[in-house]
Amino acid sequence: MHGEVSLAVVILTYNESIHLQRALDRVAGFAQEIFVIDSGSTDNTVELAKSYGARVLHHPFRNYAQQFQWALANAPIAAEWVMRLDADEIVEADLAAEIVHKLPHLPPHVTGIVLNRKTIFMGKFIRHGGRYPMLLLRIWRRGKAHIEDRWMDEHMVLNQGQTVNFHGGFADHNLNDLTYFTEKHNKYASREALDVYYQRSHAVAAARTLHAASSSRQAAVKRFLKEALFNRAPFELAACAYFLFRYIVLGGFLDGRCGLMYHTLQGFWYRYLVGAKLCELEQAAHLTTDPTQLRDELLRLTHLRLD
Repeated sequence: MHGEVSLAVVILTYNESIHLQRALDRVAGFAQEIFVIDSGSTDNTVELAKSYGARVLHHPFRNYAQQFQWALANAPIAAEWVMRLDADEIVEADLAAEIVHKLPHLPPHVTGIVLNRKTIFMGKFIRHGGRYPMLLLRIWRRGKAHIEDRWMDEHMVLNQGQTVNFHGGFADHNLNDLTYFTEKHNKYASREALDVYYQRSHAVAAARTLHAASSSRQAAVKRFLKEALFNRAPFELAACAYFLFRYIVLGGFLDGRCGLMYHTLQGFWYRYLVGAKLCELEQAAHLTTDPTQLRDELLRLTHLRLD
């Protein structure tokens, strides 16, 4: 590595000692600033962060979008560029070199960097089924982007300017077991079902649709297809069709045994679970016209902080 660039890395944490050291090892050589926003870890996450010279801020967690937006508003970021990094994500050596060599020389009209994220599941790189590359806006000029206010599937969105793509390795590699994976996706399903419920009931203002110019073309197309087609079809049929499309048409079967497990769990079971939970929320809404009772019932069903 050839030294620091004017880049701040922001990581949200809660009991992430299994991942945090690995993540920090990969960015410490080039990041000018590292901010860790912790929501009450009881392991040694905070101590690990401080040992790398990271600035640790504490804030109660409600959802990822609001936590990250709080970080952008409250962390004393001085660097020209900001990077969103999850604790279980890895910046590989070729991407680190690309950041060092290219970032300082980008023209002013370029305000965002789209990265090619790969998924590692049970130690295997999931190459097929539409899972690679996942094109995500993860680096932007300070003040030029915000995160969508959603319970799930939140993306960074540019306020102005254009994006370019960096092609170096960037991996989502969670080291926890399948029990953790299914429990996490069960919680994700509650959040996504709540998002869809709010959209259908017009309980909150509709978020602006993602645009290719402000995020990534892939993310914009996927969001459009999900909201215009998938979420409007019977979830039983939609989940089956989505899995078959991923596994057969997009070649998910080429990922072998681990791929079959991943595409079944993430491409069928998770999508079916979102639909089933949405059905549950809508049934609850039909049983009451009292807003307070409805809020209490949504809270009971989702276990989310709805205040």
